[in-house]
Amino acid sequence: MLLDSISSPADLRRLSYAELDELATEIRTFIVDAVSEHGGHLGSNLGAVELTMAIHRVFDSPRDILLWDTGHQSYVHKIVTGRADAFGSLRQAGGLSGYPSREESEHDWIENSHASTILSYAHGLATAVERNGEQRRIVAVLGDGSLTGGMAYEGLNNLGHSGRNVIIVLNDNGRSYAPTVSKLSESLSRIRLNPTYMRRQRRLEDLLRAFPVVGGPLEKGMEGAKAAVREIFEPTAFFEPLGVRYVGPIDGHDVQGVETALRQAGEFSGPIVVHLITQKGRGYKLAEDDEVKRLHDMSECTPGSYTAAFGDALIAAAEADPRIIAITAAMPDSTGLLPFGARFPDRLLDVGIAEQHAVTAAAGMALGGLRPVVAIYSTFLTRAFDQVNLDVGLHRQPVVFCLDRAGITGDDGPSHHGILDMALLTKVPGMTVFAPSSYQELGVMLAEALSITTGPSAVRWPKTQARHVGAGEVGRGLEARRVLEGDGEVAILAVGKMVAAAEQAAAILAEQGTAATVWDVRVVKPLDRTMLADAAQHGLVVTVEDGIKVGGVGSQIAEGIAELTEHRRCPPVLVLGVPAEFLPHGKPDRILAELGLDGPGVSAATAKALASRSHFLA
Repeated sequence: MLLDSISSPADLRRLSYAELDELATEIRTFIVDAVSEHGGHLGSNLGAVELTMAIHRVFDSPRDILLWDTGHQSYVHKIVTGRADAFGSLRQAGGLSGYPSREESEHDWIENSHASTILSYAHGLATAVERNGEQRRIVAVLGDGSLTGGMAYEGLNNLGHSGRNVIIVLNDNGRSYAPTVSKLSESLSRIRLNPTYMRRQRRLEDLLRAFPVVGGPLEKGMEGAKAAVREIFEPTAFFEPLGVRYVGPIDGHDVQGVETALRQAGEFSGPIVVHLITQKGRGYKLAEDDEVKRLHDMSECTPGSYTAAFGDALIAAAEADPRIIAITAAMPDSTGLLPFGARFPDRLLDVGIAEQHAVTAAAGMALGGLRPVVAIYSTFLTRAFDQVNLDVGLHRQPVVFCLDRAGITGDDGPSHHGILDMALLTKVPGMTVFAPSSYQELGVMLAEALSITTGPSAVRWPKTQARHVGAGEVGRGLEARRVLEGDGEVAILAVGKMVAAAEQAAAILAEQGTAATVWDVRVVKPLDRTMLADAAQHGLVVTVEDGIKVGGVGSQIAEGIAELTEHRRCPPVLVLGVPAEFLPHGKPDRILAELGLDGPGVSAATAKALASRSHFLA
């Protein structure tokens, strides 16, 4: 196999175009096999095979800087930069990341798994390259979906204003931004990429400027004429008014054509967009035909999951209340909104990769009398915290935030762990925050959140499968739920998914002679005073959360108990949570166990704290 002979980008440059076609087929088969076994992003990588090979044949990585937005289209890049042998550990603990990783390779400059950021990185790197006097090129591969995010336009605007050298490869798979493709536009693109044509144009411009008095008007007249021709014969000019040259569209699966465009684009000064048309999922029939899951990733919104519970509960609520509108930021599938969209197609709004806009638009809807529900990953909501705080919270609008992938998410690594939401949202005045511990609790909490009209609320849940419980194990309103009543020695207050770990810890402690009280916190803000008062009667309080420990729920519980008791008889509070670190990818339960946030870990920490307290009292 040709793939066996590829260990660096240099190996690509010795292959003929016929061999490159053969290699492309091998790479696609390789990716399908790897993703089918370990999960990951399929369609985006199958569509980027030829363009990635062309980029690595034209540019000299890592001397030339290659950037990917988003990083889920970088599997081919990883393969041709010597990491094919590591794909057996894709997204596994200690193995290959599903995104570029600076720790893995000198060819990876940024981790970039959050979209629309690459042009800002490119602008900053181009500034550094220029000031350092270095001779290296910067190539930013931008998925068309990333152009739905406002940051992309901020970076584009500043690149055009600065005139710095960046080659922007727009990988357009027709899912978002897609100018018209025609033979005429292809021929015009070839002309505009031709260095001879451009040199003659620059000489003509210099000559016009040299004419006294009339030179300026003549030059402006020529620019006006060229603009008029572009408007008539080319796709609508969007990039060039920003100071960014545009060429394309070009067949992104024609390696030779892409190479020619990239080489010629590299001869220009200033930013330039090379627009490539690709097919997402190319070469794999299931991915080509599936409009959603296999085009993005191989994960599923499985029956019985928290996400499925949310989807079912939202449909039921919307049946009863026509004011309910669902909003998502390019994740209608993964947040469980596809069934809602099928039932209420005019009540599902996907704003693209634009979380800030989604939140403020929701505030506007609430101001207008609607009941917006914003469904978003926990890690992506942090991109719009200012909007949550000031656009929604300050205006006391009843927007409901539904946060999927809260807590430790696992396979996608440090950028996707949703560990900040509780620490942040509990600081928003008037915010109510729910954390369900079961499938049944999620539906109850969504209904409660929708009943709140005095301010915003949030419901957050993990990626993992949900527990299923009976009617007697479901709380109500804003109250916490006492799961077990102990003998007063220790109370364990657990949040969301951590309730199961607390119950297991209590069982282990019981075997050791300690009868622990266990509370399901349920409502992170406001904290239930009855729960706090009961906890204050124990000799030790242990809090367990799958969010960041510093400034999280545990510290707020400790403060609440201290205020309630006025510090007269305040028991020690042991706070267990996620450390302030960037945690690598791995299975969620394994990571939680390593952090001591499973049953054995919680029981061990509790037993140690009890022993230390007993020793201190003695």
